[in-house]
This record gives sequence, C-alpha cells and structure tokens, in this order.
Amino acid sequence: MFVQRLSGWLRFASRTALVLVLIVAPGLPAADAQRLANSVEPEPSRRVAIRFMTDSDYPPFHYYDEEGTLTGFNVDIARAICLELSAACDIQVRAWRDLLPALKRGDTDAVAASHAITPALLREFEVTDRYYYTPARFAGRRDGAAIAATPEALEGRRIGVVRNSAHEAYARTFFPNSAIVTFDTADLARDALRTGTDIEVVFGDGIGLGLWINGTLSRGCCEFKGGPFHEPKYFGDGVGIVVPKTDPQLKSLINQALAKIRASGVYEDLLLRYFPNRVF
Repeated sequence: MFVQRLSGWLRFASRTALVLVLIVAPGLPAADAQRLANSVEPEPSRRVAIRFMTDSDYPPFHYYDEEGTLTGFNVDIARAICLELSAACDIQVRAWRDLLPALKRGDTDAVAASHAITPALLREFEVTDRYYYTPARFAGRRDGAAIAATPEALEGRRIGVVRNSAHEAYARTFFPNSAIVTFDTADLARDALRTGTDIEVVFGDGIGLGLWINGTLSRGCCEFKGGPFHEPKYFGDGVGIVVPKTDPQLKSLINQALAKIRASGVYEDLLLRYFPNRVF
C-alpha cells in the first residue's frame, strides 16, 4: 500500500519538476534543482484539426486538376503541415475576395493563398514564417550568347520590362548602363524575347517567367539567365500562411511544422514537383 501511494504521488509530482527534485533528492542545492526543473520540456501543444482556406484559380499554387481534385503548391504545403502536426486537415475553397473576411469571422483557422504581405495585412492578421518568395529573374534565348545577370555583363544590352512595374524601377536603378525597353504587358515582353526582336533579355516575375519557359507559348525558346533577385523593397517580403492575431499558438505550431518539412526534404520535393526549373 505504501508503494502504491508513493507511486501515485510521484506521478502527480512529475508535473512540476522542481517539486519532484526536492522530494527525491532533498539535499540537492536549490540552484541545481531549479536548473534541472527548467531542463524539463513541456509537452508540445497540438491541434486535432486545422481548417485552411484557399482560392482555386491560381495555378500552380491552388487549382482543380483534370479530375476535379484541389491541388497545388499551397494546398500541398497545408497538407504537409497537417501531417507533420498529426492533425486532420480541412481545406475549403472560397473566392479570393472572401478569404480574409472569413478568417476574420473565425470561419477558418488559416489562409494559404499567396497573399502579398503588406502593412495593411499585418495590421489585421499575423503571417507565419515565409515558405516562398516571389523573385525577379532574367530570361534569355537558348540560342543566344551566355549572359550573366550582372550590371557589367548586361551593359549596353536591351532589357525588356513591363512599363511602370517594380521590375522596371529595379532595372533602371541597378542596371543604369543597359537599354531598358518597356512593354505594356508581360506577354508582349516575352513574345519580343521569343521572336528575338527589340530585346536580348527580359526581366520580370520569376514565377510567371518559369511557367512561360516550361509552357507551350515559349516554344522552347528561352531559359533563365543568372539567379533570382529577392529585394523586398521591390519584390515583396515573401509569402506565408495568414493566421489570426488572436491565435499565437497556431502560428507557432505552423512555424514548427514548416521548419520540419524543410529539414526532412518534404519541402524540396514539393518545390520540384511544381517548379522543376527551380524558380526560387
């Protein structure tokens, strides 16, 4: 009977590590007991389920495939997070304009829909760690000369950009000795590159360029030149998952899961599935 009572007491006392230390080893100095108590990690919080919302009209990030199944990079990131947290995953689709109002009302726990991180967004919501950035990239013709994406290598060359875009502003600031040729749309700039008229390279949204390079409209003409540019002042502060300010625990759990899927290689697999030419 004494052993059973003692065993029950120890199970209770294990919830407070310092009390357990003082009972089992009453002669232990207080400072050492406190250090031992602090070293005991609390059980991690968990969620039984996480409700995500997204849009369905932004391939390859979120869209319906040929079989009518919701898929995409954002969708699979959400599913990977749930799997890492051993939580059920409920992913609902809403029109883009309804996503943030739904989150504000509490109709969902999180939104994974590639929202740009702006001061206005951060005034109302929290955003998790970034899981991708929208870079700027140079693209040039495959049959053209090898061109490095540096101001020196592009000196005197004609760079195509969309008029009044962040890419035009960046090119004029950091490539001042190049000839900047503006177009009304990205499609027009890419067509000029494909046909070899007016420009030698195009500078624009890396994701859009990557999809164009791999798609049928480019006719296999072109490839990336140099690496990505990530200046937040021009190209944004990346993309994370939007969560309520009232739920810091959820933000912490998602951040933990994002770190783990990166470390395990799951993130890299998803990245290559949707962006085989390494847009990022």
